[in-house]
Formats: sequence, C-alpha cells, structure tokens
Amino acid sequence: MTRYVYDFIEGDRSKVDLLGGKGANLAEMTRLGLPVPPGFTVSTDACRAYLADGRPPVGLFDEVNAHLREIEVRLGRPLGDPHDPLLLAVRSGGRYSMPGMMETILDIGLNDATVAGLAARTGDERFAWDSYRRLIQMFGRTVHGVPAEYFERELAVVRTAAGPAGPDAVALRALVDTYKKVYAARVGHDFPQAPHEQLYLAIRAVFESWNAERAVLYRRREHIPDDLGTAVNVMAMVFGNLGADSGTGVAFTRDPATGEPGVYGDYLADAQGEDVVAGIRNTVPLAELERIDPASFGELVRIMSVLERHYRDLCDVEFTIERGRLWMLQTRVGKRTPAAAFTIAAQLVDEGLITIDEALHRVDGAQLTQLMFPAFDRSVAPPPLTTGVGASPGAAVGAVVFDSAAAVAADVPVILVRQETNPDDLPGMIAATGVLTARGGKTSHAAVVARGMGRTCVCGAEALRIDAGRGEFSVGDRVFRAGDVISIDGTTGAVYPGAVPVAPSPVARYLAGELTPESDRLVAAVDRLLQHADAVRRVGVRANADTPADAARARAHGAAGIGLCRTEHMFLGERRELVERLILADGPAERSDTLTALLPVQRADFVEILAAMDGLPVTVRLLDPPLHEFLPPLSDLAALVARAEALDQDPGRDATLLAAVRRMHEANPMLGLRGVRLGLVLPGLFAMQVRALAEAAAQRARDGGDPRPEIMVPLVDDVRELATVRAEIDEVLATVPDAPPIPVGTMVETPRAALTAGDLAREAHFFSFGTNDLTQTTWAFSRDDVEASFVGTYLERGILTVSPFETVDAAGVGRLVRLAVAEGRAARPDLTIGVCGEHGGDPESIAFFAEVGLDYVSCSPYRLPIARLAAGRAAARPTGDTADSR
Repeated sequence: MTRYVYDFIEGDRSKVDLLGGKGANLAEMTRLGLPVPPGFTVSTDACRAYLADGRPPVGLFDEVNAHLREIEVRLGRPLGDPHDPLLLAVRSGGRYSMPGMMETILDIGLNDATVAGLAARTGDERFAWDSYRRLIQMFGRTVHGVPAEYFERELAVVRTAAGPAGPDAVALRALVDTYKKVYAARVGHDFPQAPHEQLYLAIRAVFESWNAERAVLYRRREHIPDDLGTAVNVMAMVFGNLGADSGTGVAFTRDPATGEPGVYGDYLADAQGEDVVAGIRNTVPLAELERIDPASFGELVRIMSVLERHYRDLCDVEFTIERGRLWMLQTRVGKRTPAAAFTIAAQLVDEGLITIDEALHRVDGAQLTQLMFPAFDRSVAPPPLTTGVGASPGAAVGAVVFDSAAAVAADVPVILVRQETNPDDLPGMIAATGVLTARGGKTSHAAVVARGMGRTCVCGAEALRIDAGRGEFSVGDRVFRAGDVISIDGTTGAVYPGAVPVAPSPVARYLAGELTPESDRLVAAVDRLLQHADAVRRVGVRANADTPADAARARAHGAAGIGLCRTEHMFLGERRELVERLILADGPAERSDTLTALLPVQRADFVEILAAMDGLPVTVRLLDPPLHEFLPPLSDLAALVARAEALDQDPGRDATLLAAVRRMHEANPMLGLRGVRLGLVLPGLFAMQVRALAEAAAQRARDGGDPRPEIMVPLVDDVRELATVRAEIDEVLATVPDAPPIPVGTMVETPRAALTAGDLAREAHFFSFGTNDLTQTTWAFSRDDVEASFVGTYLERGILTVSPFETVDAAGVGRLVRLAVAEGRAARPDLTIGVCGEHGGDPESIAFFAEVGLDYVSCSPYRLPIARLAAGRAAARPTGDTADSR
C-alpha cells in the first residue's frame, strides 16, 4: 500500500519531490534541532492521486489520523478537546516556491466548544474569539470560495464601532455569529463543528488550489511543470497574536536586494502571519526586534547563521514568537534580485561555503541580462499607456518618429514607431534609441534586429493606432504626434507617456570597458563568474555581426569570432540602387556590369570586418533572402503608379519596379527563391561575393594580418546543390593570389538537410544550424505570424510552455540536430559544427547544444556575455547540492 504521510522528523531536503519544498525544509530544520512545531506532511503523491481521481486516495485519512495522534500525545492536547484543544495550521508546499499562489488555513480545530477552552488556556477571551473568526473567514474562502469581501464588510463594521482600541471579546463573539450566518448563506450549510472534518476539508482544499487560476498562471510564467502537485503541511498552531510579547516576522540571512550580509526583514508584534501580508498594520524593521525581545532576537540570529551555513545560500525564514518563545515556521532558499544573486554567489565562494563551479549555477543568463540593461525608476513612472511584448530589454526615452529617414535625421534621441519593421528600416533602427511596433512578437524582424543591436524594443502593442501619414499614433483617446516624448520598457513591454528617469547599468559599463572590476562590488562579482565561465566552457562563443562596428563590439564583449556575417545587410542604404539594377538587369551583360560595381564595396566591407576579427574565424553567409526584399513593397509601388497614372504622369522607374516585384511575387517567399537557389538561378552572384571575400583576405594577409574567413552556403536541401555551388566557389578561389585557405560549409536549416547530413558533410567543412528556419520548417510555423496570432493562446492553454523560437524544441528540432551531428561527424570526423540562429543566445538552448556536442554558438554582440555564462554553466560541475531558489 502506498504511503502518503510523513512526520517532520522522517524527512530531509533530499525528499523535496515527495514532500515539497516547504515540507522538506521543515523536516530539515527539525533534524537540525531547531524549534519547529510538531507536524507532518501529506505528500505530493497524495495530491496527484487526488487530482487524478477526484477523491482522496484510499487510506490517506487513516494515515493522517495516525500522525495526528502522535502530535496529540507529544503535546498532551487532543484535537477537539473542549478544555485544552490542539489547533492546527494547514499549508501548501510544492516542489518549487510559489509564494501566495496556493492556500493556507490556520486555527483548524476551533468550534463553539473549543473556543472556550482556548480562552481558558491562554487567559485571553478576546484572542480566542478573534482566532475563531479568522478560521471561519479563511475556511469559507479557501474551502468553499466565499469571496473575502463578504467577511471583510462585517469586520469593517465592527472595527469602526470599536474605535482605536479595536473590538473586544463581546464584539468578536458577535462577529463570529455573523460570520457563521454569512458562511451558511453562501455555502448552503452550517460551518462544520467537527475538527477532523475541518482538517480533511482543508487538506482537500489545498490539493485543489494547485489548479487555481493564479497558480496555473504562475507556473506557466516560471516554467514549473503542471504535473508535480503540492504537498500539504499540517503543523501545531503557535500564536503570534497573544500580546506584546508575541509576534510574527520574515527574515533574510542577507539583503535580498543587494546581497550584503546583515539582518534584514520585518516584524509585527501581536500578529499572525496573514496580518503581515494584509498590511493591516505597518511592520518594523527586523533589527527593532533586538530592542523589543533581545533573547528571541539573539536566538533568531543564531538560527539564521545555522541555516545559511547548512543550505550554503541566502535563506529566508518565517517565524513566530509566542509569549517570548521563538518558533520556526518555514525556511527556503530565498529569492533575490539579479544583483544580489551575483554578489552572494561570489561571497559564498570567498566564505568557503561553495565552489566557484557551484557559484556559476547560482546565477543565470536571465539575471545577467537584467543587469546589463538600464531600467526605469518605476517609483516615479506614470501609469503605462499600454503594454506590448518586451522583445529586447532596456529602458529607452525619445521623441516619436514614424520613419527611418526621420530617425536618421534627428539630432535628439528618438523612438521609431512602426506598424512593423522590415530590412529597409535598418538605418532608422540603428539611429533610434528604441523601437516600438504595433505588430509582431519576440522573434519578429524588429525584435531580432533590435536584440542584435542592443536596442530597446517593444513589439505587438496592439492598442496603438498608427497613422504614419498624419504623423501620429493614438491609444484610446490620447494622441501622440511626431516629436512627442515617450518611454518604452523592453523588459516589461510597458509604454509610458513622457520621459521616465533611467538608471544606468554599471555592468553594461563594465562590459563596454568603462568600468574596471575593482570599481564596484557587483561588477567584480560579474567579472569573476564570467572569467570562470570562460575558463571551463567547452563550447565556443561567436557573434552574429554584419558590419565592422558590430565586429569590433563583439570582440570587446568576448567573441571568439563571427559565426554569422549576413551579407544582405551590406546591400542596404546607398547600395540599394545597385541591387535594384541587378534585379532589373536586362540580360547577362548588364547583370555582369552591376556585379562588377558591387564587388569593390563588398570587398571593402570584408576587409574591415576581417581586420576587426584578425586571427579569429569569420563565417560569411552568401546572400540568403528573396530578392524582392530589396525592392519597395508591392502595395507602395502600386499606389505610386496608380497616383501617377491618375495625374496623367509617367510613372517611370516605379512602373519598372512594380513589374519586377509582380514578376518575382511568391505566395510563400521564405520557402521560395532564396539561399542557395539564388546562387544557382542568378549566375555570377555568389561568385562575386566569394571573390570579394577572397580578395579582402588576400589584402589583409599582404598587410600582415591573420584573416580567417569561412564561406557558408545557405538553405541547402540536397548535396547536389552544395556540390554545384562548391565547384563554382573553388574555381573562383583558385584565381585569387595570396588568399588563405577558405573552408566552405553550409547552414542546416531544413529537416531534409538534417536528415541527409551525412551526404552534406562530404561536401562541407563545417555545419551551422540555422535554428530560426529549422524551427519554422519543422513546426510549420511562420515566426513572423504565429507569435502574434496563436502562440500566446498555446502558452495560456499549456500546449506550449515556451515559444519554440525562444528556446530550442529539444524533442523535435533538437532531435534533428542530434541526428545531423551524429551523421555529419560519422562522414567527416573533423567536421566543425555550430549554431547561428536566435537560440545561440538563449541559455536553456545553449545547455542543450553543449550536451549534443556542438563546437560553438553564435549570437548577437549584446548577448555574448549571456552566452559565455551559459556555456560555462553547462560545463561547470558542482560538487555538492545546488540550492534551487526558483
């Protein structure tokens, strides 16, 4: 028969999956000899069985009764004794901390008879009746869903009538009668008088609170699995509301905001725990307890030291003092700010409590990301106008502009506001301090490019009504025109009117070389952990960089090369006209002339990029996107031509461009004429790019540099495609004197490429997984569409726990990656393999890529520190327990 109930003395923190975090830690404190009220834990197994069958598992309450009898014998007070009753607290406690998401019921065991016994034992009739009214209110709300306001309304009447002194015992006894009437009216029967029935119903209510709406939403946000269930902790009541020598509080072994050692927390005299949460009275700083009750304060400080050394981490505790006696009600590894996380990890290494490898596992990339970006001072921020998707972290303040040209021309910080962005907006995105769009998600064009540049970006702010023609946008009845100042928060997605004050980030200044590690305690901690991550990681970290400035910035941020240089970004701006000439070329001769004109500008870019990355690999991807992306949109051209014709004017070049766009129109261009197909259909295009790169490398070599270029062929599906292009590449390379050897590889970005990786490896020196397109083609998801249309619904309904464009889908896309790695290396053992999609900067994805055996990841320059840290975490091997502070 399955066992479901465990006394506190029977457990320890190794049983956290069975006993939940709170139960395991209560057991741990009990084993340490700390003052924990006697109690037991109903396991998560019982919860899962209850939720599966809709009823308690067979034998559960028999076990509960057996453990309850042990508490009764230990304390000499039976549950339900009218003269000296045992009262119980029933609290939830899942595997991971979910503060405030599930339920607690206190004072179980009070009824019309035992309330008199409690009054007699404590000598405080007012306290006894106040405890009874608390039970009815908590029980009614938790077990039967009676809205709290029905009770609060009656309590407010009594408090008002009582005045500053508060209600006396007579008033509270009358309030209990009123509460029982409210309960009966809302529930349909009287408040249960049998203490055991109260206990059983409370346990069931805590089980059911696992699936309460707020708990489900919290788990989705924190990526906590839905099938874990919660334990239930049943504990003898201790009372902090028995007068001035009693109280309750929360304490931290270090400052959870900064990580500084010391005594931190809050205390409330003559109160129970829910009084602190409800904010009925203001708490006092924990240090004040030393004056109020020096003996209890001294014992608490001693216990906190024991716990911190035992858990080897910041701990928070909940405690109650009952008439001068200290009781520990809970401890857990405390939540902390990102700044505190890094500071504490470094301190614990210095104190000899953890190893430096363990310290890496106490911090993560999400925390480092928050430390890198500026933040608004929300204490002075107005209410947000609206909230979109926080797509690229940071805090940006600027004047509204509606087009790229205005952003470039502006002499003040600007926010580029668009329905959505496209490659033609790149100059404006570079010039702007932030980007705000009405459409798109975290992997839209605006989001991807903004993250790559370190620009703050909010996407998908659907409440925006943008009229770029009139130069204004509105949210409800508020209108903002070009030049008006707004603020956007790329972490939360909030959009504010006016300028919200911004606090600079010392970590970002350190990464930019403006601060030394010695200048700031937090910076020193970040530097120490990043340096160790670099020392232990097996996965290299390269950058996605398309310009010399990006390359230089990437090197400064620790890049070991460029894993993706997108040549299409070199064809924008003034060079766009040359690309238009190439697309509109009338015959091979005109096409050849245009390619000849493009060659020197492309070569010049490569020279600068190779110089910035001297001695490091630079992987150059040949032209990938459909050519129509370099032309104005079809709708814009059609409108221009129609307007000219309506005015009886010659549409001229616009008509030519319109005809070209119509000729190249594809129903699904991302699966159309792009990538390797462009090189095969447009003779000379790839040859020009290869020659430009080879000549740039030869020039750098002649100048005494150490160029290490690599050529990557995009969107290959079949080895015959790669072999054909490879032959052309080799032919061009053979004609460039002084060029160093240039490896040729391919992007693996379709399922067929992954499934035929063994064949591709015979023609490729290296693979780089393009996980953006591999995710699109594996899931049949268009990343530009699905996040705005249904991914949110999938996340809300639990179909997805995270967007597959944010974190690699290990079961599907990841399986293709595993297969391609194995078959590619079987065919070519020295095959170098990396990843250059958005997942290359995602910490969870990096852990997967390290486990699969990739040689490097590549990400935007601003995500390099996060990738370095994540790669180090993947390699570091803690020697002891690593506390979970989720």
